Amino acid sequence: MNLNTILREKGSVVFTTSPENTLADVVASLVEHNCGSLVVCDEGQVVGIITERDILRACAASDLPLATARVDDIMTRHVFTGTIDDKISDVMRLMTDKRIRHLPVLEDGALVGMISIGDVVRASHDLLVMENHYLKHYLHS
Repeated sequence: MNLNTILREKGSVVFTTSPENTLADVVASLVEHNCGSLVVCDEGQVVGIITERDILRACAASDLPLATARVDDIMTRHVFTGTIDDKISDVMRLMTDKRIRHLPVLEDGALVGMISIGDVVRASHDLLVMENHYLKHYLHS
């Protein structure tokens, strides 16, 4: 099973923002879309990611004015990404080892989706349940 399998089930909608947007814009978008992160794109290229945790950390560290602070002030610039062909087990290892909850998915360098650690856990669980079912069926026949 690979990331394309997850994207086919959940869809490929990705919410993005630009580096120039304010944190107030990001908060509004996160609330509007009920999501935990936005991919930061500049001229069609992924240049970062910003998460609700990034915003909380920045606010806790200083009196950061959400209305004027910009995305590129606090975004994570080194973005781990996956490809549609990446195996679920490899992605789970990456996300667990690097302690990341959201992974942009690329195909030929283009942003085609976003998966969360919850998506990966669900897919792994479904795969294990199916494998267990077939093994039980095999043993009882």
